[in-house]
Amino acid sequence: MIRATRVEGQHHWKAAGADTVVLGFDDRHRRRMAMTGTRGLKFLLDLENAIALRGGDALVLEDGRLIEVVAAAEPLAEIRVTDPQHLVRVAWHLGNRHLPTQIMAKGLRIRRDHVIEAMVKGLGARVIEIEAPFDPEGGAYAGGGHAAHDPSAHDHHDHHHHDEHCDHGDHQGYSHAHDHE
Repeated sequence: MIRATRVEGQHHWKAAGADTVVLGFDDRHRRRMAMTGTRGLKFLLDLENAIALRGGDALVLEDGRLIEVVAAAEPLAEIRVTDPQHLVRVAWHLGNRHLPTQIMAKGLRIRRDHVIEAMVKGLGARVIEIEAPFDPEGGAYAGGGHAAHDPSAHDHHDHHHHDEHCDHGDHQGYSHAHDHE
């Protein structure tokens, strides 16, 4: 099986893609995985390190062909705010809960979570249920906002843990290993 061994950054490639893979957020953080493109091309993603792929990236096959990565639509909550200060305030609360968050000019996107949605409504934000690609920020250790192309970068999913001592909402399967002071 032909292998994809490297990634060309988001829209930094020019050649036509030989095929396309449509992946949700969770499936875009991989190191090694058998994949089949939308046109039937079978290949093995075989990267040196797990990275966070983004919509618009290209996987480079051993023979030089490119496979375009498309971010799949998924259920999200789009959070709308009244002004930039309100955006910062709501974003701070989401960051304090270590939630993957996509930052946009006039709002934020998170995965659907009724507890968090109620919290941001309590902060005066409006929540709209949408289906859209999810492309959250990579976190403080991601180097430039996303860890997609820096194999040495940390990722939220690689280092963060939650436990029963957390005072924030849904832990999304993580346990917590640091204090909020």
